Amino acid sequence: MGEIKRPLEGVKVVEMATFIAVPAVGRILADMGAEVVKIESAKGDNLRFTAPNEGRPSDPHEDTNFDLENANKKGIVVDLRTPKGKEILFKLLDKADIFLTNWRPQALARQNLTYEDLKEKYPSLVYGNLTGYGEKGPDKDLPGFDYTAFFARSGWSGSLYQKGTVPSNLIPALGDHQGALALTAGVLAALYRAKLTGEGEKVSTNLLHTGIWIQSFQIQGCQYGTEFNGVSYPFDRRENPLPYQPAVKTSDGRFLQVMGPNFSIYWPRIMKAIGREELIDDPVFGDQKAIQNAGKVGEAYDIVQEGFSKKTAAEWIDILNELDVPVALCQTYEEVVKDKQAWAVDTFYEMDYPRGPKALVRPPIDMENTPLPEYKKAPLLGEDTEAVLSDLGYSDEEIKSMEEDKTVAAWKE
Repeated sequence: MGEIKRPLEGVKVVEMATFIAVPAVGRILADMGAEVVKIESAKGDNLRFTAPNEGRPSDPHEDTNFDLENANKKGIVVDLRTPKGKEILFKLLDKADIFLTNWRPQALARQNLTYEDLKEKYPSLVYGNLTGYGEKGPDKDLPGFDYTAFFARSGWSGSLYQKGTVPSNLIPALGDHQGALALTAGVLAALYRAKLTGEGEKVSTNLLHTGIWIQSFQIQGCQYGTEFNGVSYPFDRRENPLPYQPAVKTSDGRFLQVMGPNFSIYWPRIMKAIGREELIDDPVFGDQKAIQNAGKVGEAYDIVQEGFSKKTAAEWIDILNELDVPVALCQTYEEVVKDKQAWAVDTFYEMDYPRGPKALVRPPIDMENTPLPEYKKAPLLGEDTEAVLSDLGYSDEEIKSMEEDKTVAAWKE
């Protein structure tokens, strides 16, 4: 039996994108076997310079987050504003199956790199695009990060926090990675059709749409007001229609997340766990609607919280697991990195760095009959420029000349 091939071996991808969302798509495709060439300007992708915001060293040889989004790619530096630089891009596109970009619409139009500009010359090309707000409507040209387009504009920051406080702390990449998964799915579907029919396609998504879609249960439900459960976001946790749904604090100061969407199944089990069996068949507290009608939701919440305050988190986890009640410890990031279950399902890969090994996260896609991809560090700025240009047919003299006039650049320590 021959060596197992990755599903996208032979597929060529040109990535003209910065920061997180679209480069994450390129990373997933590279893990699946595609050859991904990432084009950067001489200034470099902005993600190379965000270490101070994330508690990481500012070191190109130990850039965990850049590796996260750009592992297994080739990296070149090209000035696309020059005729020669544009020629290099088109030579890459001549062989490409997929083109990925997150440039804003007006920037693509200025460079004649919109889908409409390219589709006649490259009829089978799959063109993947992700922006903050999409390519139509009054806000299509606004800059968009996940903090703004995904979290704030989609309703997340304005709804999902304890009433009377402030929006919760946010982290970068959460929204970007959601958008990346959506764009990856569309790009792979379009690639499948292109291979069957020779017809390319433009695939696009945006952070606003993605943020709204992942919250669609509540965004759709808000149109009914408070008629059916009396809750309008943001709300006080004591008003939660499932009194056991807010995180509970244990005797050792930890928080547990208990969950069970069907009150009639999980309320009896939780009452048994905390020693309040008399409330299981109580005419008020034994029925979710009766609790709401009696105005006792806050009191039910207090009963749950008081009950869980009597034992440690570890004790409760054992008790609830025995009762088949879904429960998990609210872990810190430091605990997540050591989570045995996460390591067992290949969530992490240990990468060697100058300051010692670090756990890097893999994209959440596993294939039963394909070995896990090797986790190669992301290219240094311009690390593969000369090799890629040579593969495109440029001579050593031509490459040296382009380096001298700054059309291209190669990595130098």
